Amino acid sequence: MDGANAPAGSAPLIDPFARAITYLRVSVTDRCDFRCVYCMAEDMTFLPKADVLSLEELDRLCSAFVRMGVRKLRLTGGEPLVRRNVMSLFRNLGRHLKTGALDELTVTTNGSQLAKYADELAAAGVKRINVSLDTLDAAKFTELTRWGKLDVVLDGLQAAKRAGLQVKINAVALKGKNDDEVDRMIAWAGEEGFDLVFIEVMPMGEIGDAARLDQYLPLSILRANIAKNWTLAETGYRTGGPARYFTVAETGRRLGFITPLTHNFCESCNRVRLTCTGTLYMCLGQNDAADLRAALRASDDDAVLDAAIREAISRKPKGHDFVIDRRNSGPAVPRHMSVTGG
Repeated sequence: MDGANAPAGSAPLIDPFARAITYLRVSVTDRCDFRCVYCMAEDMTFLPKADVLSLEELDRLCSAFVRMGVRKLRLTGGEPLVRRNVMSLFRNLGRHLKTGALDELTVTTNGSQLAKYADELAAAGVKRINVSLDTLDAAKFTELTRWGKLDVVLDGLQAAKRAGLQVKINAVALKGKNDDEVDRMIAWAGEEGFDLVFIEVMPMGEIGDAARLDQYLPLSILRANIAKNWTLAETGYRTGGPARYFTVAETGRRLGFITPLTHNFCESCNRVRLTCTGTLYMCLGQNDAADLRAALRASDDDAVLDAAIREAISRKPKGHDFVIDRRNSGPAVPRHMSVTGG
């Protein structure tokens, strides 16, 4: 039975701490055309293609979650737009927007493929996108991404604007790398009409020579420095994710902060993450997971899949254990961010 045609009225997903699970982030691939220094090692070993769910299987899984009360889907990677024929998945999931079962279908991307796909994303029902961009300096951009070209991403952002997509820029704060560009990025985002969110570096996966302790910049320090030059007004704006937003009076745009280390945001967590192999992580910062691929392939009856999802949610922990200090500068969890989905 296709998930879209299953009986309606399934009970919502509630975790052991009475939090409703309404937001699913789905990694459609672990592959990426960049090798960002805080996310991946340069010489990555990717999953065998046979281990990765088909687009049809991803559709069935996402539809099961929508049936059980998920109102927001975000497709991520790796880089989601490098997956072959991924736009068919966007178009198919867009049917849930049309029925009203889903409030929002979004994507997190590095922007490298936006010039090609912005119009198709908009046609599929995507209204907002997150673009990962940590610097406006071309040389530094190539250094941080190892393989990326800044002008390609900037062209993609202009294509997104022309397509009518709202853009939020996600910038990982990296001490000694982009902390000198903060004012420039705030001004640029204001000029372009983009929201901007700064994110603390997360301790996930071995990343080669880069030391996280050297990369780590507490956003409490960053925000204090920003407040010296910009007027920040608190706002209750939320997108369903963990960012805390302010309005920048000088630009009129929103500025957000995601602080998994200096301020744990777990008490209101409404999110779970699905990998491209069908592994469900109930928490980004914990290793406990559920194998939904087995349930998906065991039966065409969605009751089997639904039961597996509910069992997994019953194990969702209260919070994560991210920490970076000099006694423990390695990853809090061994998997790379590209495996779980950004």
